[in-house]
Amino acid sequence: MYLQVNAQNTYCYTGGRPFDDTKPTAVFIHGVLNDHSIWILQTRYLAHHGWNVLAVDLPGHCKSEGEAPASVEEAAGFITALLDAAGVARAALVGHSWGSLIALETAARLKNRASHLVMVGAAYPMKVSPALLEASLNDPMTAVRMINVFSRSTLAAPPSALGPGTWVYGASTALCRRVIASNPNVNVFHRGFKACDSYTGGEAAMAAINCPALLVLGAQDQMTSPKAAQPLIEQAKASGKSLQVVRLAVGHHQMTEAPDATLFAIRDFLRA
Repeated sequence: MYLQVNAQNTYCYTGGRPFDDTKPTAVFIHGVLNDHSIWILQTRYLAHHGWNVLAVDLPGHCKSEGEAPASVEEAAGFITALLDAAGVARAALVGHSWGSLIALETAARLKNRASHLVMVGAAYPMKVSPALLEASLNDPMTAVRMINVFSRSTLAAPPSALGPGTWVYGASTALCRRVIASNPNVNVFHRGFKACDSYTGGEAAMAAINCPALLVLGAQDQMTSPKAAQPLIEQAKASGKSLQVVRLAVGHHQMTEAPDATLFAIRDFLRA
């Protein structure tokens, strides 16, 4: 469905079910060079099991109008405006990679309006190598190939989120190209990476959240190493937060390499 957010058309995938304001709501936030479709299995399951889902295309990405966010903080402001536009008083926030930082920052701002926080493929600081930053700016297609290798524990993944016969690497590469082509005015690739690299509010945000949190980490993740999530884990413990950590034996893109395990981790956390 489309919502008017900050006077711009914003697309949210609802999992094949109509939005129902009597149900609890989960907002799904994608990462760099992705869109709502990365959450296809997880959102459809929740939408058919008692939840509203709003899997958003961030501004300037694919089906959503507006200026692509240049920072985590700017994107968090957009997610807050999205909830207001949808008339959602309280929501669970689920984010992957860059989206995990956006979900964290948004949860810190929303306080009790955030019911749950799920961070998939998270790290803080989420530093991007200078070589990858440079490639995303000046040679995007080379950088696309790099991230699609680094994001997976194997290039011969088993049948995955889209069913038997899915070529996970090829599908992800095609998605990256589609996202780049969707915005001819801005290099959303470099802008997103720069936003990840420059975000400095992670520990303060974790200390400020009022909701339980879940980290879903890939043991073989080369993009956001599970070790790089340790500052968030330590901050959560130091500030007495309710935190769960699930580690999967896959790479960065857990939703396609381990779709069922990722779904079950999110499902069980939201049930609790």
